Amino acid sequence: MVLLQTAETRYSKPVLVAVNKPIEEDDQLASMRQHPLFSSLTDADLTDLVQQSRRLRLGHHQLLYRQDMPAHHFFFVISGRLRLYRLDASGIDRTLDSIAPGDCFAEVMIYADPARYACYAEALKSSEVLMIPVKVYQDLLEKRPEYTQAALRHYAKRAVARFHDLEIMTIQSARDRLIRYLIDLLPSGAEEGGEVELPLPKCLVASRLAMQPETFSRILADLKSNGLVRVNRSRLFISDPARLIQLSQ
Repeated sequence: MVLLQTAETRYSKPVLVAVNKPIEEDDQLASMRQHPLFSSLTDADLTDLVQQSRRLRLGHHQLLYRQDMPAHHFFFVISGRLRLYRLDASGIDRTLDSIAPGDCFAEVMIYADPARYACYAEALKSSEVLMIPVKVYQDLLEKRPEYTQAALRHYAKRAVARFHDLEIMTIQSARDRLIRYLIDLLPSGAEEGGEVELPLPKCLVASRLAMQPETFSRILADLKSNGLVRVNRSRLFISDPARLIQLSQ
């Protein structure tokens, strides 16, 4: 099997790790059962899928795949965190999303034709992913049509989330985009506020929100000086979400 190549020669290839344990004995893979793409699978089908997959270990800032390269796998995050980004026409990278343990990404490749990765995937810290062959999952869907409904529900939920992201990005004010982003990080129902952690470094959150890092820092400092947020490195405490939302309206 040929491992995925990186975009620059200074990056080494991801390290291939054997899957030695059955999934029911592997604590790191137990969370696969909670993901919509796998939750309806029988124990035998899930075990067979995992056995035909491979685990990859990635170092800090190591690339998993490049934009536009042929896509034969999708991925489940076992540990760490990854960033998805695209290069624009000027060669500047634009952050699209961050992926945490328990998440799948590039799963649209199951139905894509032609199947090519739409972006880059980079490890933001030491990470481990399960590399799942698209063909193996496709064969499983053909053999078990009842699994297709779960997959379609997952895609529908993703589509709604993407429309929400687009809604945020159409807000012209950079301050309002940042406020909406911070509110979305709060747990559902956290009307009294709470602490959130930025899923990306601040410069990448700025990229995600289509603003310069200096603009991000200035807006965050303004929110802090007005008592709307407290900042401790990557963690922010939002004391009054309603007041923050009112500011953006």
